[in-house]
Amino acid sequence: MKVIITDEISEEGLQTLRADERIDVDIKLGLSVEQLHGIIGNYDAIITRSGTTVDAPLLDCATNLKMVARAGVGIDNVDVDYASSKGIIVVNAPFGNTNSAAEHTMALLLSLCRNIPTACASLKNREWKRALFTGHELKHKTLGVIGLGKVGGRVALRAKAFEMDVIAYDPYISKKRGTDLGVKLVSLEELIRYADVLTVHTPLNDETRGMITADHFTQMKNGIIVINCARGGIIDEQAMLQALESGKAVGAAFDVWSAEPPASETLLKLIAHPKMVVTPHLGANTFEAQKNVAVDVSREIINYIDGKPLENALNIPKFDPDLMEHMRPFVDLVGKLGEFISQLAPANPDKITFAYNGKLARFDCAPLTVSGLTALLNRQTDTEVNMVNARLTARNMGIAVEESRTTESESFSNLITITLESPAGQRVIAGTMFDGTAKIVKMRDFKTDFEPEPYMLVICYNDRPGMLGKIGTILGEANINIGNMNLGRREKAGEAMVVFSVDTPVDDDTLAKISAACDAHFIKAISM
Repeated sequence: MKVIITDEISEEGLQTLRADERIDVDIKLGLSVEQLHGIIGNYDAIITRSGTTVDAPLLDCATNLKMVARAGVGIDNVDVDYASSKGIIVVNAPFGNTNSAAEHTMALLLSLCRNIPTACASLKNREWKRALFTGHELKHKTLGVIGLGKVGGRVALRAKAFEMDVIAYDPYISKKRGTDLGVKLVSLEELIRYADVLTVHTPLNDETRGMITADHFTQMKNGIIVINCARGGIIDEQAMLQALESGKAVGAAFDVWSAEPPASETLLKLIAHPKMVVTPHLGANTFEAQKNVAVDVSREIINYIDGKPLENALNIPKFDPDLMEHMRPFVDLVGKLGEFISQLAPANPDKITFAYNGKLARFDCAPLTVSGLTALLNRQTDTEVNMVNARLTARNMGIAVEESRTTESESFSNLITITLESPAGQRVIAGTMFDGTAKIVKMRDFKTDFEPEPYMLVICYNDRPGMLGKIGTILGEANINIGNMNLGRREKAGEAMVVFSVDTPVDDDTLAKISAACDAHFIKAISM
C-alpha cells in the first residue's frame, strides 16, 4: 500500500507504518494543488492535517485512493460526502489531541484573565507596572461550555478544579454525561444569558457556522469573556470585534480563525485588539498530541490492510468504542457468512435480510450489516465494494437491504442469519461464535456445524449408501486431501448436504466427475 503524507506529521508517530513491509510511505510537503493532483493517483492513502484540501477535484484525480486519514479532529478540509460517493474511507484522530486542546483552552483563559502576554511584554521592555495588569479570578465565575464532547468535557472538569460553576449546551449529549461531569445542561439561550466566560468546543459545519451572532452578544452579561479554541467561524468575528470595541466583552482569546492565515480587515483588527489574546492555531500543537494523532491514523491504515474494524471512520457505521472488543468477533463472522453465501446463491438478489438473535441483538448491529453486505457484494460486482459504499452499491443494484433484531434465540446465545431472496428462490445461511471460533450452523433448512476454511466443497444429493465413498475416491484421485466433513440431512435416504474442507482448490473436471458420480442436485467449490 502506498501512502502519501502532505503535511507535517510526527515522525515518531509514523514508526508503525514505516515498520510494516506492506506499506510504502512518501512524505511530500509543500506541493502545489497542481502537483498534488498530478501524483495522487499513485497512492492508496493520504495522511493530511489542515494544510491540505481534500476536495472533489483532488478526489477525482485519486483513482487508486482507498483512505483519507486526517491527523486531527477537524475534517472541514475534507469533502466527506464526495469521498463516500467514491467509496473512499475518511478517518480522523478524534482523541489524540483532546487533552492538548483542553489545556490550550485553559492556557488562553488564564493568560487573558491575568494579562500574562501584555505583562510579559511590559517587563521584557524593562518596565515595572503592576496596577495596569490587575486581573480576574476564575473562582465562582460561571463557565458556559458550548459542546460537551471530548474536549469540552475536559475543559469542564478543569474549570471545576478552579472552583468555577459550569453550565453547558449540547443537544447531542445525554443528561447522564452532564451529571457525570458535574455540569448543568441548559439551553443555548440560558447559557448566553448566565455565562461569565463562554468557550466553544464544537466542529465546524452547517449547523455551527456563525452559531454565536451579534444578537447573542447583546444578551450576554457585560464583561463577558469569550474563548475559541475549536474552529474559526463558529463565533461571528465581526460581532466579536464590536463587542470588544463597545466594552460589552472585557476580553477574548482565539486560537482559530475563519480564514487561516488571517488576511481580512476584520480579522486583522480583531487580532490587533488590545483585549485579545491570540495564537496561530496551536490547540493541537504539543509533541504529545502530534505523536498521538499520527499513531492513531497509522493504526487505522494498518487495520484497513488487516481487514479489521476501523475505530474512527467518519463515513461508515461503527460501534461504540466500549463495545468494539465485544463485537469484533461478530464482524469476522458476518463477513464469512456473506462471502460464503454469495458463492452459493444466484447473483443479483432482490432482497438481503440480516437477522440478529440473542444477546447480540441488544446492541446496534448496523456495522455488522454493512460488513456482511460488503463481503457478499464483493463477490457479485466488478467494482470494489467496502463499508463506505456497500449500501449505495446495493441500492444501485436494486437490492433491498433489511435488518431485524430479537433477543430471543432457541439454540444459541447469539445467532446471525443472512437470507437472500431472488426469482430463483430463497437462500439462507446462519452462524454463531463458539469458543472464539466462527461456525456455520445452518444452510437452507439443513443443520450444519463447520468452520469456514480457505477451500471448501458443498454438494447436495439424494442420500444413499456409498455416496461419500465415491466422493472421497474422486477427490483422492485428483490428489485433493479432505480436512473435515460435515453432513446434514432431513431424513434417512432423503436429500443430504455435505460440506468438505479441502487442502487445495477443487478444479472443474473433478467437480464434474463428482456431480456425475452422485447425481448431485447442486455442487460448488468455495474459496474464502
